[in-house]
Amino acid sequence: MITKCDHPGCTRAGTCRAPKNRNLTEYWHFCTEHAAEYNKNWNYYADMTPDEIEADWERSVFGTPLKDKTKANADEADYVKFLNDFLTGRDTFDRTPPKNKLPTSISGAFKIFGLPPTSTWREVGVKYRALAKKYHPDTAENKTSATAEFTKITTAYNTLKQYFNK
Repeated sequence: MITKCDHPGCTRAGTCRAPKNRNLTEYWHFCTEHAAEYNKNWNYYADMTPDEIEADWERSVFGTPLKDKTKANADEADYVKFLNDFLTGRDTFDRTPPKNKLPTSISGAFKIFGLPPTSTWREVGVKYRALAKKYHPDTAENKTSATAEFTKITTAYNTLKQYFNK
């Protein structure tokens, strides 16, 4: 629904929303010219002390602070450990098996491609195209072993295709 511009004396369509307050619960509807003028002069932090501005910024970025300091410290320690493990051991992080065990056919298909079980569908597709190009019976040098290898790769690809619901 298009309303008339809320600026006094303006008769154009109010197609642009502009906040009335810091809570962003109520809005003015201005034409583009008056919306630009209003936004240029509107200050979200008007009438706030520097401490209130800092608290509002921290709350919007980090969420509300935890009341229980021991829980907050434990969460922080877990997060720091996760980041440290992630940054220093990315290779081992990627090879961590999933918590729920994959069926043998799926894990076997990942092994055929030489990929970890945490691989994405895109990574599977890239690896399949590379192996298919290498072992395709029309382009491979050893046609007999290439046919068997290509069949194995295609079967693994179709298994993973079903696993990823593609």
